[in-house]
Amino acid sequence: MITASPLSAAQLLGYLAFVLGVSAFWQRDDRRLRYLVTALSLTYAVHFTLLGNPAAAAGAGISAVRAWLSLFTRSPWVAGAVILANLTVGGMLVSHWQHLLPLVGSVLGTLAMFFLDGIPMRVTLLVGTGLWLSNNILSGSIGGSALECVIGLTNATTIVRLMRARRELARATT
Repeated sequence: MITASPLSAAQLLGYLAFVLGVSAFWQRDDRRLRYLVTALSLTYAVHFTLLGNPAAAAGAGISAVRAWLSLFTRSPWVAGAVILANLTVGGMLVSHWQHLLPLVGSVLGTLAMFFLDGIPMRVTLLVGTGLWLSNNILSGSIGGSALECVIGLTNATTIVRLMRARRELARATT
């Protein structure tokens, strides 16, 4: 892990990831969320490369591909290939227990993006957010840590908003 000053290129990319992540998880539309998660993950990949955390960088890079692919297919074969890529690359790069955090978070993200929609997708992503938050704190990522905190709160708020909308729709149709 590299300790980077708050205004280094690495940390500035973390701040950009923050903006992309908040924008992504504020979306009610699953498709817009997937587009923004793609951009967020690409930014995160470079961010973690600059911070010297190759396992998190690889996980973020694979997450970018995963989010983008999930826009076009929900194929279990594609999801399996993404999970296999996560496990293979992660297995090669994990040298400390903390490197397992983004790996598991990325696998959960794949399951969420390919097999879930709406509230269940967001709840699964929320668990992954907790794992990434732990990784980011341990990696010294200022923007990334702030991002995962806000993503968690934003995603939880959106989950509540979706649940309320579902209840209102159910009341209106009965």
